[in-house]
Amino acid sequence: MANPNQLYLLADHIKLSLLERQRAQSLEIGGDSNDGHISRSLDQFKDGLTTLESELKRLQEAGDEDGALNISDALPGLQKQYDDLTSQFHGFSSPSTTDTLTHPNDPSLSADFDHATQKPSASNSSLRPKTGRTVSKTVRFSDNPSSALPSPDLEAQLFGSRYRDNPDDTMGYRDETNDMNNVQIHAYHQRVLEQQDEQLDRLGASIARQRELSMQIGDELDDQVAMLDDVDVAVDRHQGRLDRAKRQINRITRAAGESKQMIAIIILIIVLVLLIAILK
Repeated sequence: MANPNQLYLLADHIKLSLLERQRAQSLEIGGDSNDGHISRSLDQFKDGLTTLESELKRLQEAGDEDGALNISDALPGLQKQYDDLTSQFHGFSSPSTTDTLTHPNDPSLSADFDHATQKPSASNSSLRPKTGRTVSKTVRFSDNPSSALPSPDLEAQLFGSRYRDNPDDTMGYRDETNDMNNVQIHAYHQRVLEQQDEQLDRLGASIARQRELSMQIGDELDDQVAMLDDVDVAVDRHQGRLDRAKRQINRITRAAGESKQMIAIIILIIVLVLLIAILK
């Protein structure tokens, strides 16, 4: 991959993958499952930079100043993007790397970047409203729990935050539902399912965009492979012509050498005949 445009497109693909990874981590739905794909993309980016440097040296030796200038102008920016994206992937964030991550190389992908950089409104880990003070809870018993829905005040009390000695305790669900009746538990589950459906819809849309971008990259790579095949065919054709011209030159050289020898022999014979005639 010795084309700067391809590397810019690959960099945008890695940026979107890192942004989606950050969104998944903020939603606590597991953003590390895509790390292998991002790592392979970074390795491909690095190999592309190495190939680009080799191509720059080749063009400089061949005297192609325009091609070398094009690559030399793009190479520092691509190297900086690779360093910043690698730092982001390994968790070393800074204002510079964040600026690189959130700005696409292709303006047509601005809408995708804007969507990927939007902060989620809620997550599964923050289903309860956070308040600045401890809210006391009041439990009201009823012989017919389905006869009436809880009032807003009672709902606020039931869903108020509760202090726990261990903030990482995984018993949050029991804390939420131990004082609820059946109707409240059903409403609570319904709300959780709706939030999960929304998050899955956003994740599905992100995966669809990633798939479309991957297909575009694949089409671009197929076009580049076809172009390289055409170049190889042209090089082979010209090499064959050069070989035929070289053989013809060798035949002409040998024929000229043989002609010179024949002329020299004839001249010597004439000289010899003249000498014999003179001596007689």
